[in-house]
Amino acid sequence: MMLRHISRFVIVGVINTAVYYALYLLLRLVMPYLAAHLVAIFFAMVGSFFLNCYWTFQTPPTWRKFAVFPLTNATNYVLTTVGVVVLIEWLDVDERIAPILAALAAIPVTFLLSRRVLRGRRGGQVTTPATDPGGRAAAARASSVE
Repeated sequence: MMLRHISRFVIVGVINTAVYYALYLLLRLVMPYLAAHLVAIFFAMVGSFFLNCYWTFQTPPTWRKFAVFPLTNATNYVLTTVGVVVLIEWLDVDERIAPILAALAAIPVTFLLSRRVLRGRRGGQVTTPATDPGGRAAAARASSVE
């Protein structure tokens, strides 16, 4: 189960990056780069939130989770930035490779933080048709985004 969540989390990350970059390039045609960056990152983060809720962790989205979710992205940016500096300055890793290594190193921490934010303190409980034959979980998911 954990391996499936991790692989889905990575896939969502790739999709999120592609959405961000495509939107950024399109928006750059009609607005300054900083505005394009901010708008693109907002939409990519919203998409990432819903993909991670529904597909990665199979948990209902809520306004509280939506409000806290950007902290997982901020954590990723900090870890990646620190990682790049440490790899280049202290460990003499090539500048072209360091960002990839730092991003890979940040994935487990970002995954665990996202899992905690989106699924709750104890990791939440995934319901399946076998464990919820009456479909109560699906009804709760449909009504949980207020």
